[in-house]
Amino acid sequence: MTIQKSFEQLETKRNQSRQGGGEERIAKQHAAGKLTAHERLDYLLDPGSFVELDALKTHRCTDFGMDTQKIPGDGVVTGHGRIHGRPVCVFAQDFTVFGGALGEAHADKICKVMDLAVKTGCPVIGLNDSGGARIQEGVQSLGGYAEIFWRNAQASGVIPQISVIMGPCAGGAVYSPALTDFVVMVDKTAHMFITGPDVIKTVTHETVDKESLGGSVTHAGKSGVAHFRAQDDKSSLDLVRHLFQFIPSNNLDAAPVKPTSDSVDREDPALDKLIPDSPNQPYNITDIIRSTVDDSHFMEVHADYAKNIVVGFARYGGMPVGIVANQPMVLAGCLDIDASLKAARFVRFCDAFNIPLVTFVDVPGFLPGTAQEFGGIIKHGAKLLYAYCEATVPKITVVTRKAYGGAYDVMSSKHIRGDMNFAYPFAELAVMGADGAVNIIHRKEIAASKDATATQKQLTDKYRETFANPYKAAELGYIDAVIYPRETRKHICAALQLLRSKREKGLPKKHDNLPL
Repeated sequence: MTIQKSFEQLETKRNQSRQGGGEERIAKQHAAGKLTAHERLDYLLDPGSFVELDALKTHRCTDFGMDTQKIPGDGVVTGHGRIHGRPVCVFAQDFTVFGGALGEAHADKICKVMDLAVKTGCPVIGLNDSGGARIQEGVQSLGGYAEIFWRNAQASGVIPQISVIMGPCAGGAVYSPALTDFVVMVDKTAHMFITGPDVIKTVTHETVDKESLGGSVTHAGKSGVAHFRAQDDKSSLDLVRHLFQFIPSNNLDAAPVKPTSDSVDREDPALDKLIPDSPNQPYNITDIIRSTVDDSHFMEVHADYAKNIVVGFARYGGMPVGIVANQPMVLAGCLDIDASLKAARFVRFCDAFNIPLVTFVDVPGFLPGTAQEFGGIIKHGAKLLYAYCEATVPKITVVTRKAYGGAYDVMSSKHIRGDMNFAYPFAELAVMGADGAVNIIHRKEIAASKDATATQKQLTDKYRETFANPYKAAELGYIDAVIYPRETRKHICAALQLLRSKREKGLPKKHDNLPL
């Protein structure tokens, strides 16, 4: 074979790989509102940065006529590229080839690029669009999934892992995204479930369509499996590029700092009037967050799930932080099972990847009720407590209004090693609200009085004066400073600057025993 012929052969092979299942199937992909695997990677990565690996790899299956159906790449595109100039490893399943079904060679390619990501310390992003295990390859397909799962677990806390669900993802395939740090789902085209509608109808006689069962709305708002929803393929990839700006490449690197013209000493007088006088009147905690962060930019995570707590990324003085905040607009900001799980997972991610935590506290306690107790609020609430206890990154806490009961302890209090704890002048740090406390402490006295209403009011006012303020906690050193709301930004920025050199190590252990 001449050199020219060899060049032509290579070009033919590359074209075959790029074409996937052929023009007809690509047309169907486009008609469904979906990009092809290569188009997705071209859009996600910095222009011209993608380097494909194993483009010519094919399966080795000879059963069921598979020996005559060999397509270079075997239904998944793998390689590496850059996002905002930083290296990243990627894989994108190609639905035009065997419906993106995973076989042994397909899995080998994914495992290889995941190993490369761990070895080089760069994030791995998976674009999922697959019909599931390749039935023709039997147990080899299942073994391939398990190899991927094992790598997901090993890489957890070492490199960031992001999954984008851009088509079907069913059966065992869902466990790999579930093991990753962030899951993005595309509206209408993405679906995740262990068993599909037909199987459910056969086994349980329930009738449900795949959108209600495993669509983006379901997983973003009900199950909490998805952290983000996106309108289409391109917006989902834009979201990943945006998320990438807040997270480091691995657990040894610092998160990327972004210069800002927003002064670290900026004050916002409007904050002094934001919180209502009545402790029972709601306000939107995101107003405080956006007022204090760089350029008012806050990237909320899990926005549709457990809305009584808010988590997400922002910057102070250019430094990325993770923010956790009770939301008084929903359930008065109470902690419940879902909120505890949502916040605990986020806190652990930030701690694993050296991202400081800023916590805004306005919490009346844990949500009461038999549903919560029977559902395990004790063990699930303990997960959030545990996450804060084990976190060694800088932890800054601002009590904006209420911090009652055990929830006060859980929300990054000084006692579980909050580094800098601030409170507004009208903040209340107590076992419970004044009305409830007085009814318990002075129940007999109120009952015996001639004017129970007046007596109760007098005692309640006295309790508020004594306990419903931050000064007792400040006297004890549980609060480092009582600050005006308008000063919030500059105190947080100063604390972050100081804590950049924080070093803290826990006791030696094989691993912890989180109350799962």
